[in-house]
Amino acid sequence: MPQSTPIIFKPIGKPEIGNNNYQGFTPGRTEVLKKGSNNNNAKPLKSDIRVDHDVEIKARDGIKMYADIYRPADAGDEKLPAIISFSPYGKKYASLTMLPWCPRGYAIINVDARGAGNSEGSVHVMGSQDGEDCYDVIEAIAAMDWCSGKIGMAGNSALAIIQWRAAELNPPHLAAIAPWEGSGDIYREQFNRGGWFHMSNFDLISTLIIKGNNGVEDMAAMYEKYPLSNPFWADKRADMSKVKCPVYISGSDFSSMHTMGSVRGWMTIPHDKKWIRWSSAQEWFELYCHPESDVELHRYFDFYLRGQDNGWEQDTPKVRWSALQFGNREAIDNIELEDYPVPGTEYREMFLHNGTLNSEPAKETSVATYDSTNKDDFADFTYTFKDKTRLIGLPKAVLYVSCEERDDLIIFVTLRKRDAKGNLLMHLNFPFKAMPYDTIEEIPLKEQAVLNLHKGSMGILRASHRAYDPERSLHPQFPFHPHDKEEKIPPGTIVKLEIGIWSIGYDFDAGESISVQIGGQLPAFTEYDAFSKPRPEHEKNKGMHKIHIGPEHPSSIILPFIPQ
Repeated sequence: MPQSTPIIFKPIGKPEIGNNNYQGFTPGRTEVLKKGSNNNNAKPLKSDIRVDHDVEIKARDGIKMYADIYRPADAGDEKLPAIISFSPYGKKYASLTMLPWCPRGYAIINVDARGAGNSEGSVHVMGSQDGEDCYDVIEAIAAMDWCSGKIGMAGNSALAIIQWRAAELNPPHLAAIAPWEGSGDIYREQFNRGGWFHMSNFDLISTLIIKGNNGVEDMAAMYEKYPLSNPFWADKRADMSKVKCPVYISGSDFSSMHTMGSVRGWMTIPHDKKWIRWSSAQEWFELYCHPESDVELHRYFDFYLRGQDNGWEQDTPKVRWSALQFGNREAIDNIELEDYPVPGTEYREMFLHNGTLNSEPAKETSVATYDSTNKDDFADFTYTFKDKTRLIGLPKAVLYVSCEERDDLIIFVTLRKRDAKGNLLMHLNFPFKAMPYDTIEEIPLKEQAVLNLHKGSMGILRASHRAYDPERSLHPQFPFHPHDKEEKIPPGTIVKLEIGIWSIGYDFDAGESISVQIGGQLPAFTEYDAFSKPRPEHEKNKGMHKIHIGPEHPSSIILPFIPQ
């Protein structure tokens, strides 16, 4: 059942002809898209496709949602499996890349979620309401006379998050899902990561992309009213341990929102019909420009939706990972692992001291400081590898910190790679052959963004939210913070923080280094703040932060060294 906390909604723009490919509301309209046509400069269609526009589907509470149904025009009496894409982004806009599946014998169902387009109601943001609505859509599609009763779901980002929400309810006809880059807890992974509220790109999305006749949940207003976890925020966390259908997960180190949803999905799904593939390429490149990904997804759905004996279960490695090399070197992909985290991982604790990382705690007390208001000021601690080394898994920072000027502080910890000369490196989020420059250094500053470049995995924690629950923690290396209480800190008081850092896969040659950078500002290229209100003063860092080091305060970083 959806949670009962009163929800604040904000207005959204009405659907407009031409916006996000919206073509008007035409229930009952059917047409055939002819082979060779290429609307919106897409690739030409390989066969005729029948489209039933604005097909009405009722949710259990009576609200009407509308779907477009794409089927091979020559299917005749053949019963077809269906792949559903469900989102608030506009069904004429989202997931049209799935249309080439129609010639392969699939129906593609694009659904306007509750409140989006002409679907009734208001838009709910990736909570249990979406899960229930998607369940009802799955069962309605399965009952249609052309459908075989085998339903799959596909898509990335919001379209992946909704797969988690539907699959945890186990609709009888949901046969397989493929959540590629999908968060599992948008309170902890997007809007309030580490207790630090951040609209990220959702302000832009809810302003420019989501269109409907009512409104969308106002996440900023809900945070302002309910800054701590409550039933509204708890409703934004999927329970992957309830998922029973087969699952094919894809994720990456460098998604700013989806990394840990993919990891938690793999670690908590309770059965063995699951696969995870970690990518070194940005999710949109994977979807639109990587033929091998399309071929593999096709095999997966052919096995579970069409019943083809193609060897998927026998031939497909359960866990494949990527190790980023950074700089102008391609990542190493498709590293087959026994499991994730890797069995036999050595979680090596390395202690901070005098700008370096050491195997033993410092014998003398010291303090490292930085100006928490300055994005370019941070404490930096470096370790140089003597031998070729691979780190894959979950790092964690354990820091003893204080601030004289404020009764709270937000810490940002980033793991950066340096080359043998000490230069900081970045990872290009797609193959070099796919960009118009030969090296990362040639990319103009104005073109550098989180979508194409990755500085390194990061952890965030507000000190007043430092409490964590070991019983609910995903792993000893990744503490679960309930965020249900605020424990302010008397100025100058030293507190211990355990900060989970998102998954890493890094390779180092002898002479290369890892640097732990600790600061008071988000170290990303952009904060997507074009539509956001200024952050309230009480939410901001202020003054100098101190990191305490020594026998009584052994600040450290714990890194996952895997056997080779």
